[in-house]
This record gives sequence, structure tokens and C-alpha cells, in this order.
Amino acid sequence: MRSQLPVDSDAAPWRDPRLSPTERAEALLPLMTLEEKIAQLVGVWVGADASGEGVAPHQSDMVSELPPWSTVIQYGLGQLTRPFGTAPVDPVLGARSLAASQAQIVAASRFGIPAQVHEECLTGFAAWKATVYPTPLSWGASFDPELVEVMADRIGRSMRAAGVHQGLAPVLDVTRDYRWGRTEETIGEDPYLVGTTGAAYVRGLEGAGVVATLKHFAGYSASRGGRNHAPVPMGRRELTDVILPPFEMALRLGGARSVMNSYAEIDGLPVAADEALLTGLLRDEWGFTGIVVADYFAVRFLQTLHCVAADAADAAGLALRAGIDVELPTVDTFGAALVEAVRSGDVDEALIDRALRRVLIQKIEIGLLDEDWRELPDDVAHLRLDDEVSQDVAVRLARESVVLLRNSGVLPLPAGGRVALVGPVADDPMAMLGCYSFPNHVGINHSEHGLGLEIPSLRDELARRVPLLTHEPGCAITGEDTSGIPAAVAAAAAADVCVLAVGDRAGMFGRGTSGEGCDAVDLRLPGVQADLVRAVLATGTPVVLVLMTGRPYALGSEFDTAAAVVQAFFLGQLGGQALAEVLTGAVNPSGRLPVSVPRDAGGLPSTYLAPPLGRRTKVSSVDPTPAYPFGHGLSYTTFEWSDAAVIDPSGETPDAPAAWPVDGEVRVRITVANTGDRAGTEVVQLYLHDPVAQTTRPVVRLVGYTRLPLEPGERAHVTFGVPADLASFTGLSGRRIVEPGEVELRFGRSSGDAVATLPLRLTGAERQVGHQRDLLTSVRVEPLVAVPHPA
Repeated sequence: MRSQLPVDSDAAPWRDPRLSPTERAEALLPLMTLEEKIAQLVGVWVGADASGEGVAPHQSDMVSELPPWSTVIQYGLGQLTRPFGTAPVDPVLGARSLAASQAQIVAASRFGIPAQVHEECLTGFAAWKATVYPTPLSWGASFDPELVEVMADRIGRSMRAAGVHQGLAPVLDVTRDYRWGRTEETIGEDPYLVGTTGAAYVRGLEGAGVVATLKHFAGYSASRGGRNHAPVPMGRRELTDVILPPFEMALRLGGARSVMNSYAEIDGLPVAADEALLTGLLRDEWGFTGIVVADYFAVRFLQTLHCVAADAADAAGLALRAGIDVELPTVDTFGAALVEAVRSGDVDEALIDRALRRVLIQKIEIGLLDEDWRELPDDVAHLRLDDEVSQDVAVRLARESVVLLRNSGVLPLPAGGRVALVGPVADDPMAMLGCYSFPNHVGINHSEHGLGLEIPSLRDELARRVPLLTHEPGCAITGEDTSGIPAAVAAAAAADVCVLAVGDRAGMFGRGTSGEGCDAVDLRLPGVQADLVRAVLATGTPVVLVLMTGRPYALGSEFDTAAAVVQAFFLGQLGGQALAEVLTGAVNPSGRLPVSVPRDAGGLPSTYLAPPLGRRTKVSSVDPTPAYPFGHGLSYTTFEWSDAAVIDPSGETPDAPAAWPVDGEVRVRITVANTGDRAGTEVVQLYLHDPVAQTTRPVVRLVGYTRLPLEPGERAHVTFGVPADLASFTGLSGRRIVEPGEVELRFGRSSGDAVATLPLRLTGAERQVGHQRDLLTSVRVEPLVAVPHPA
């Protein structure tokens, strides 16, 4: 319970639930001293004490010259940074330790205001013994926002049960260069896929009572050369048409209450100091009312990395004016230097009040200023962060995200055959995990505690299903040692089929081949893995190439002799099970590529969102055509698509090209049938092609999709209702417009495989649209009477 407070709580309107959060915040704000105000705008990086007795500051691991804990909280505290995500701690003891810290913070504050607690949660609650789910690239590969929402709900519930209020996820950066190490954290290369999936994650997390934090706003993924923190040379049209839409969708369709700034500088202006972006666009135009938190040390970086601030106070002033409300992860520029800058008049106290008002409103909204708030969550003694329900969600998502790129008939693996399992990631549990999973992000520094979870490798799971299985690693993930390749070649030559598993090891800042700060020079497989692949393919044994990676790697002509190719993007703690089930046929693959797989390792990687001159042309000797395009994926059954048509309101099929009002909706339909002998899921995709526009446009871009499970012989109508707003783009004036003229909607198995093309004409005057435009294509599935399956 809340302790006795120095301020008379009985008459405190800021605790009155009958008042709105804004009214309660306005009542409290004038009573606070400058030090108390600024204390609410900072976090402190702490780690929960394994004894459960109290706070154990770990800030010294990240920063120096830190004051004692009692000094840090003497005026209150805005946020607690990662009490569970700093070192391994038993969840129950961690929750008790967090509660003890909160009690100290409440007691130190004249107003008894607890700290808002945040944690990372990109692949699950980043805590010891918490379920590790697939990475965001796998979410994208599933094309299943509904299941992503279920996953986020499970994550949010576990966080709330431990006393955490805010999650630093999802990442909504649209992949622009696969060499960027954080590609694994992105959902994909298409803004519609990223936006719909990201909004679903937000709904799940927010629905569980945890504040979702959108990151990284904005432009981070478009860095020059794919280098982390490198300058972004992006123009306003790319920013508006590719980078920003997922953030709009997650705010409007998901209800996110927090945004984190990007580390990037766009055209020479660091985002942390960009008032036009963080205030003009985010708040004034889009109407965002939540809090903007600084990415870790981003405010100080204005001085030390971007060199646009002279000192700490200057950096703090720039960030506050731009619209950043809270400095994370710990007290730095928003400390004593900011207090002095306000007192000297260098920083306007109105900026402090503006940020504080937003912070207080959010704390009131999540119940931290209510009289019945408790430091310790109910039934904490039964806290369990990895349960059967969460594991079931994790393995379902992993199954749906495995992508079968090629199959000559070798898959599913034949029963009773001799199978050689080769490759450096085949028997490595860590090869299933992304860089923001607890075991990789934190546990790597505390190996004495173990993983805290059972994470079976592909070898573990395949051995349970394939009696005659041999294993040879062949080589390491990195390094130049080829001495193990001959043994791997011998094992493959003696087998009926070889499963060759190659890929990445996620890590941080050079500790891995994928992950934050682990950027790639080119898209060749790390180390000597390509040498291993070539040697095994040369045996003549049918090879199933399995890629377990955090980015797409180039699959040029030298890989064309593989009998099958399977792509998996860090499938989480039960990824080994999911992969083994797909390889043996227990699960029919249904994943689709959220990123294209390039054919060439060098040059400048480009995504499928390219205008005509970004594709193959006669004026360049470089062919950027991918080995496998965005949206590609195969199944163990077959699907037939037919009867594509535009449907007018009367239900009839109009003459082509059908009219599509610039302020209206067009409905298009296709029939899909499962013509194979086993159940499967097709992913029906809809793309827009705009052949003539006032600015160059991508040849195609995704505007709708749905997963369609069908039994053998079953068929269904799939109808998409596409608002004309989805045809909008940034025109010559710099405004988003819907331009009249000829367009096409293409039903596709992928961005490179159009099954049917429907010509349309956008009719009416050029129309300007804004943030309140329609963002979603509706989907309707009508099952039809099953046709008899041929004997």
C-alpha cells in the first residue's frame, strides 16, 4: 500500500478518479519544485537484486560518476530502466525487489509518485526465464497479424504481472538495406506489412495494460551503407511514403501511447533535435498525446556524436524543444545541468512543464497515482514467465513463419531414409534467438546462470523424428577454419538426403553476425559457410539448404543445385521444433518472404519497392532481380487461383477498366482452390501498379493480403475492399494525393508472380489526403462447396 505522504492526500485532486487525467495533472504540476519536475523526466538504470531485498544499481556498467541511490530518488523518479533486463534474476525475487524499490521512491517523493517501469520486449519480455518468441522478421513472414496480437498480449500479461508498465517495442523501421545489422528487428521491407503487423502487436501489448513504444521514429533503417547510426540521405518522399506509414498505422489502429526517437540524422538534422518531426508532425498533425522517450543516450549524442550541442545543457534544451519528454536510460543531461540551465534562463521552464504534463497524464492513466495502487502485484508468488500457453503461441508463430523457397520434391524428408545434418547452426540453440532475446542480449554475460529456458536445437528435434540421422558441423559460423568440411562432405555423401543448416549468430555491437551494431559489408554468408555449401552440393546428394538467419543472404547461381531451400528468421525458443516439423512434413509450410532474397552479394542491396529504373534495365550491367521476391513462399500442396474480377456495388462485373472514384473504394475478388492432397494455407496478396504518375512510383506495392487455410478440394472467394486512399503518394507539391488515372490491382503469389491483373481508372479530381485517410484494405473470405478430389 502507499505509505504516509508529507502532502495531504485527502484533499489532493490529483488522486481524485472523478477528474480526468489532464485535470489531475494540472492540479499537481504547479505544486512541484523545479527539481521535482525534472526528476519525473528521467529514468535510472537499475537491476533487480537477486535477494529480492531492494534495488541493486547497475548504472555503473553503463555510465560513471553516479550519485547514491538515495540522492537519485530524493525528488522522486520518472522511470526505472530494465530492472529485469540487466542481469539474470528469479522472476519472483525480481518482482519483490522492484516493489521494494518502488516503495523507496514513493517514500522519497513529497507526492508519493511511483516510477514508470520499462523493459525491452521485442521477442518477448526480456527477462530471465521468460518465453522467447520469434523475431519480427518472422512475424512478417507469417503474414498473420492476428497471431502477432495474441503473442503481444501474452508478453504484456507477463510484464504487468511482474510490475512493468511500458515495453520498448515494436520496431516499425521498414528495411531499406539488408546489410544493416538490425534488419532482424524489422518486420520487413513493405510499409503495409510492417504497419498492419506492428499495429497488431501494439493492440496486444496495450490491451494487456502495457504502454507500447514505437521505435525508431523515424528513418533509422535507411542509413547510408547499412551502417548503424550512419547518416540517412533520404528525401522527404521516401520518408513520407515508405518510412512513416507504419507509425501512423500503429498510432491510429493500435493506440500506442509512447514513441521513441531514432538515432538517425536525416539530411543533416538529428531526429532527437527535429522539432518539425517530433512536434510538428507527430503531435500537431497526427494528434499524438502520449510521451516521447529518448532512445538510450540519444540526448547526450547530440553533443558527443552529432556535434550539434555544445554541452549537456545545450543537448537537453534541443531535445526538449524538439519534443522529447523523458531522457533514457539514466540521469544525464536532464540532471543538474538542466536545472541550472532553467534557472539561468537558457532553457524555458515552459518546456519542462510541457513534458511533465504528458508524463503525469500517462502515469495517471496507468493508475500510478490512484489511492489503491500497490507496489507488489497480486499473486506474485505464482509468477511464471514461460508457461504452456505462451509456448504454444511461440511454436505456432514459428511454424507459420518458416518459408519454403524451393522444393524439387525432396521435402518432406522421406521416412526411413539416411539423413545427414550438416552445418554450424544445426546444433546451436542460440541460433534460434534474436539479439534482443534475454539469453543473447544479457545472458551472454552471465553464462553461469544458464539459459533459463529449454531451447532445443534443430538437431535435437530432428533426431526425435529421423531415426537414421548423422551430424557434422563442418565449420563455425565465423572464422576461416575449413578443417571440418571434409567430414561434413563425407557425411553428406553417405546419406540419402543432406540437411545443410547455415546462418547467423545474433549479438550486439560486433559480438554476432546479426543484430544491433553487427552490420555486414556484403550479403555473403558469414565465415566459410559458403565454402561448406559448395562442397556439400558437389557431392551429388540431394541437399536441403536451411538458412537460419537475421537477414536475407544472397543465393546466387552457385546455390541453384540445392534440391530445396528453406528460410527461417530466428524462430525463437521452439524454432527447432517448428523447423523439424516442416522438414518432416508434420507441418505444411505457409510462410512468405517479408524481404526479398538477393541473388548477388555485392553492390547496393535494394528492396522490391523500386521504380522502373530500380529494376533490371538495358542501361546498366548490374541486374538487381532477386533470387526470390518479397511475398514468395511454397507449400506441400498446390493452389489454383481463378475468376479474378472487379465487383461493383450491384454485385455485377463492370467492363474494364472499371471506375474507381478517388474518394471511394473498389472491391476485387478471386477464387482460390486447394488442388493438392493435403491441407495447406495460401497467402493471397494484392498489389497496386501505377503505370503513370507525377512522381516515380514503385512498380508494385502491397495493399492487401490474407492467410487462407484450405482442406484438399476446398475453395473460397477472397474479396478485398481497397480504399482509394491506399493509392495515395507524395505528389509534386509535397502533399499526399490520390491522382486520377489508369492503375492496376494485381493478385499475386508474390510481388514477382502476378496471377491476375485488373485494370482500373481512378476517376475524379486530384484529391489531397492526410493523416485521417483510410489505412486498411478490408478482407472477406467466403468458403465455397468443396469440389470432389480426383482419385
